[in-house]
Amino acid sequence: MSGNDKNTNKRNKKRNRTIMRTAIMALLVAAIGYTIYNSATAGDVSVMKVGDNAPDFTLTDMEGNSHKLSDYEGQGVFLNFWGTWCEPCVREMPAMDRQYEEYKEQGIQILAINIAQSNFEVQSFIDRFNLSFPVTIDSNKSVMEAYSIKPLPTTVLVNPEGKIQRIVTGEMTEQDIAGYLEEISPE
Repeated sequence: MSGNDKNTNKRNKKRNRTIMRTAIMALLVAAIGYTIYNSATAGDVSVMKVGDNAPDFTLTDMEGNSHKLSDYEGQGVFLNFWGTWCEPCVREMPAMDRQYEEYKEQGIQILAINIAQSNFEVQSFIDRFNLSFPVTIDSNKSVMEAYSIKPLPTTVLVNPEGKIQRIVTGEMTEQDIAGYLEEISPE
């Protein structure tokens, strides 16, 4: 190899390293920019909290009955967001049904809001557990988004004035459910 070939080879290696370093630097700058942008816009998402007015919605249950949250003003409403694939959701449903039977005559409403599953899946689930409270499907996830629901199960307790009394994430025991229903019971 001649001296010119060695110099050309060195220049090519140096140029390739420069191109590679520039590409890596550009990726790092893009990643940092993306992170800053996401952090700056994350505050734009409205997160529901205790004391907020509960967003109104209308959903249809599996029997074709319409349920509009504002129609329950003056009653306590127990909104349970769930999925048939969610094991804690499955475990708490029978307890919710038993407590619904105890409290439904006391101005308490339980609405189970399934997140975007098929009518067949949800109806099979209702039949399996012989549930007596209204079960709806939030097929486009608009109610889930309005309430900023992340993990399932999540239960939102709405007091008789239409304000969020409590937000419960995770599985509830039957004793928990009874206590929460008492908490939102009209006086």
